[in-house]
Amino acid sequence: MGELAVITGITKRTIDYYTNLGLLKAERSTSNYRFYTSETIERIRVIEEMKAQGMCLNEIKISLETENVQNEEMDLQNICLHMKTLQTEISNLVEIMQQQEQSKKDSIKNKVSSESVALMQSLLLLIT
Repeated sequence: MGELAVITGITKRTIDYYTNLGLLKAERSTSNYRFYTSETIERIRVIEEMKAQGMCLNEIKISLETENVQNEEMDLQNICLHMKTLQTEISNLVEIMQQQEQSKKDSIKNKVSSESVALMQSLLLLIT
């Protein structure tokens, strides 16, 4: 926490206060020391800019939480897009497999690991 205070130019007490308010998140080491990621430095910069614009800490917290929800929604949309792409690719592979001779099908099946089969089955369940 001391290093973060030096880097950001705010006091350890302020960092502790922001953490207690939920504005910052601290990881704990095995010896129970708090440590912060590089994203924390950026988050403190954003908090300080919002304070300079006259926002109170409660407003800042709400704004940051809203931003987090929007980011999570975008992540979910990206996952859905990837799933649709995978669904198309799987459908294409199934079609190709169905057109192959039985000996080629058996050869391909033998080359696919059991983990890959389980993953494909899981993806198909998620897609449908």
